[in-house]
Amino acid sequence: PHGSTGYGQAYTSEISGDWGGKVFEDLMKVTDALAKLPYVDSTRMGAMGWSYGGYMMDWFQGHTKRFKCLASMMGIYDLRSMWGSTEELWFVNHDLKGQPWNSKDYEKFSPSYYVKNFATPTLIITGQKDFRVPYTQSIQYFTTLQTLGIDSRLIIFKNDGHWPNFVKSMPLYYDAHLDWFHKYLGGAPAPWNVYKMVHNLEFLKVK
Repeated sequence: PHGSTGYGQAYTSEISGDWGGKVFEDLMKVTDALAKLPYVDSTRMGAMGWSYGGYMMDWFQGHTKRFKCLASMMGIYDLRSMWGSTEELWFVNHDLKGQPWNSKDYEKFSPSYYVKNFATPTLIITGQKDFRVPYTQSIQYFTTLQTLGIDSRLIIFKNDGHWPNFVKSMPLYYDAHLDWFHKYLGGAPAPWNVYKMVHNLEFLKVK
């Protein structure tokens, strides 16, 4: 989609000031193409994303109902509070064309401003030591979904940052995704019980 690398700087830069615009349109076109494939069940489609991809999942929540479930990892939910808490302040200042008090982009492209359209069950994963996209973004999103009565699950890795630890956290990270998509899309179940993994019970030896 627009904003990706590999097609020249101009293509990459088109995402700046247009977070929920061309990228969303591109992804919907890809989804349209996938839905036409003979081996794809368009009634059982899910979507997942990390970082900006997590933001886009939160954006999907307020702008399309074509997915049966979503998974948002380290995603941005509210751009105004993101501005005041991220370590990467220069980035939002650049991409959103200013600060919350002088740029309309903080409201226009903030998923939190489209709550009235929320309806899709969502898995949310974050790291408590994420200073780029603070974990409070995920807590705000989860709190909103719970208040609205939308099925949702929040997993916080207390020792991880903007990406889960490849050794200690990845088994639960992927298992949680498989479990969530199995619940709403069908297919094979996750190999391990998510609840037991969270509570360190899955691999305990019983004497």
